[in-house]
Amino acid sequence: MAKKHQIVLGIWGIRSSFRSLIALLVTILIITAVYLSQDSGRFFENRTNVELSQCNLFSGKWVFDNQSYPLYKEKECTYMSDQLACEKFGRKDLSYQNWRWQPHQCNLPRFNATALLETLRNKRLIFVGDSLNRGQWVSMVCLVDSAVPPTLKSMHTNGSLSTFKATEYNASIEFYWAPLLVESNSDDPLNHRVPNRTVRVKAIEKHARHWTDADILVFDSYLWWRRPTMKVLWGSFESPDGIYKEVEMLRVYEMALRTWSDWLEFHVNPNKTQLFFVSMSPTHESGEDWGDGENCYSETEPVLKEEFWGSDTDPKTMRVVENVLDDLKTRGVDVQMLNITQLSEYRKEGHPSIYRKQWEPLTEEQISDPSTYADCIHWCLPGVPDVWNEFLYAYIVHQ
Repeated sequence: MAKKHQIVLGIWGIRSSFRSLIALLVTILIITAVYLSQDSGRFFENRTNVELSQCNLFSGKWVFDNQSYPLYKEKECTYMSDQLACEKFGRKDLSYQNWRWQPHQCNLPRFNATALLETLRNKRLIFVGDSLNRGQWVSMVCLVDSAVPPTLKSMHTNGSLSTFKATEYNASIEFYWAPLLVESNSDDPLNHRVPNRTVRVKAIEKHARHWTDADILVFDSYLWWRRPTMKVLWGSFESPDGIYKEVEMLRVYEMALRTWSDWLEFHVNPNKTQLFFVSMSPTHESGEDWGDGENCYSETEPVLKEEFWGSDTDPKTMRVVENVLDDLKTRGVDVQMLNITQLSEYRKEGHPSIYRKQWEPLTEEQISDPSTYADCIHWCLPGVPDVWNEFLYAYIVHQ
């Protein structure tokens, strides 16, 4: 009996040791798995950085993806603009919200609002330019909006400057209205539609003093230059001695950008401030470009033809920007171009068309032919500008 008891105890001891060994092995496996997952995360992050440095993010294709996109809901964005809220103003086909940009050579990092806000802690990100840049700013605010509790965010407008503030991070995402970058008679953020557009190509300080201490600056300026000639003023608007002259548009555009670039060289610390310039945003005002329709009105699908280029997009204007940025680089100021033109060319269905707030009553002619008042310039949100901000996110957070 005693011998049998010893055998039972021996078997029990073996089983206990075996269980302890199994528990030890499981613990080791769990620790190893956690370590490997963290290490693989670091590997993936490093791989992403390598990819971004070696990849042309702007060469790719649109992929329909209604599982991952949109990145936010129009109705849930606290600060959505009525100019861009297409669903709110009656658009039923919402597939424009579900297209993801896929670069040919790498993957675009998925937008992470918390990661961006952490990067922006104690910093100012400022968008400077026209209504297209304002749309990109609204997009960026909507992208981070849900990550910030209602009591820890605010929006404030003071003249040309609008500021979204995430107080927990002491981070601000701002927009400054300067459609021609330099001073002009279109600088009023509300009343800027004037018959004779005039620019002071040598004057920028009135605007630029609002950007001096920014940590990240995102510029654009193209839409308001779309005319053969521009009136240039040497002198001030208040002075009767000012000299006015009609000058060919491209020449004026270059003079304005040179003034802007000189300001950057002497007033921006390239070790502190990241600089970006958004290339021209294409319009879709001529259906002949893709073969049917008057314009973007009633369009529901992107253009699928690779390297499609619309007639409204002027390569000469783009080359002026490229030349100015190249010259800045030789002076030690690196401005990253966000080359959104080609990828946005495909998205003829992404504009508000008639689905936006109308600031003036429609005429009988417009009501009878909606294509006559379709907005084929700006972009619905969620939509194309969110992808522009995914590029910006990749450069700010992952490089």
